[in-house]
Amino acid sequence: MIKAIKQTGTVDKGGKIEVYSPELQEGTEVEIIILVNSPEPDTTEYLLSTKANEKELLEAIERVEKREGLITINPEEWHEKYSI
Repeated sequence: MIKAIKQTGTVDKGGKIEVYSPELQEGTEVEIIILVNSPEPDTTEYLLSTKANEKELLEAIERVEKREGLITINPEEWHEKYSI
């Protein structure tokens, strides 16, 4: 039977990680899985990550600012089209 023990910790100098679990007996065979919390990528940074993306995004912003090519619908139309 597999028993899960969840702990959080911080990586020390030299990449050292310590796990203390008094319920584990000396000599017990364990499998260790490390999940690293990564910061979420900044959406704007991602969208601007390539020249093609940057160009498309900036053109879209310009179109919105100039109110060109916008599609507008009223709440009734929205409800009729997208109501589930």
